[in-house]
Amino acid sequence: MDPLKIGIIGVGGIAQDRHIPTLLTLGEKVRLIAVCDVNQERAEKVAANLHIPHTFSDYNALFPEVDAVVICTPNKFHAEIAVAALEAGVHVLCEKPMAMTVTECEAMLAASKKSGKLLSVAYHYRHTEAAKVAKAAVNAGDIGDSLVTRVQALRRRKVPGWGVFTNKELQGGGSLIDYGCHLIDLSLWLLGDPKPIEVMGTTYNRLSKIPNQINEWGSFDHETFDVDDHVSGYITFEDGSSLLLECSWAANIKEDTMHLSMSGTDGGLNVYPFELYQPRHGTFLTSEANAAHNEVEAGQLQAENFVDSCLGRAELVVKPEQALEVSRIIEAIYKSSETHRSVRL
Repeated sequence: MDPLKIGIIGVGGIAQDRHIPTLLTLGEKVRLIAVCDVNQERAEKVAANLHIPHTFSDYNALFPEVDAVVICTPNKFHAEIAVAALEAGVHVLCEKPMAMTVTECEAMLAASKKSGKLLSVAYHYRHTEAAKVAKAAVNAGDIGDSLVTRVQALRRRKVPGWGVFTNKELQGGGSLIDYGCHLIDLSLWLLGDPKPIEVMGTTYNRLSKIPNQINEWGSFDHETFDVDDHVSGYITFEDGSSLLLECSWAANIKEDTMHLSMSGTDGGLNVYPFELYQPRHGTFLTSEANAAHNEVEAGQLQAENFVDSCLGRAELVVKPEQALEVSRIIEAIYKSSETHRSVRL
């Protein structure tokens, strides 16, 4: 079988740090033949450093040369590029989130179905060992019916001071759409894709609007900061279960916290670190597993899954319908915060 010819659209940090290095390790299955960026000088520099043969500044000119693309642009351009690629007969792996709005996500999904080409979104947390062990435990019935899921994705003063992360026009939001989205996706996957029916949310950015703040991840302009740096949410599902969410780039807390736990009718579990809690043998039993959250390894597995799926050797782990539901919840949290009312879905 011929190798999959891939192009990268947008060659900023996530492309250079994750997607390009992982694709280059896949050997004969892949030919990374081109990069595309509106900054032609940056594209040429990346291509030269990594021995990638072609550069483009117009993504439409790239499509005839490739079988698949990885979209690593600001969120604002995800939908338009993905739809154009799919309509051109090209498979798409899009960086998270899927897009800025549900309407954009739906257009991407429709284009994928019409073209018959694959569309996936880079929610790589699903590929970690910790996530896969948790999924196996849930599927085995170890927690029974889920009741409450708790998520915290909290950083202590780590607003990204590079790129366009704090630009609402280009990104659509801040800590929720950038970081919290990973834990929402992972939760929905572990829960078996329950249907959300109501969302309540509150967003904050007061801390990052205060001048002269300490920030570990570079500097940013507090006067132009217009995205959320802290978010809380409550989601209820059609099956009666609920999800409690808190995420932040800039919390005044002791230390960074990434937490996902589930309580069910027959047991409960914690993902980081993995532990299983069950009433067994007349007592309370706690089981542990050495299951890592290794994002480098997860990025590698994500790339392999996408390539193998495009080649007809595997099934996508992250399906576009699932990524759309993550964006539906994110959009509802933002709307709830704006209107100070819950949002029915």
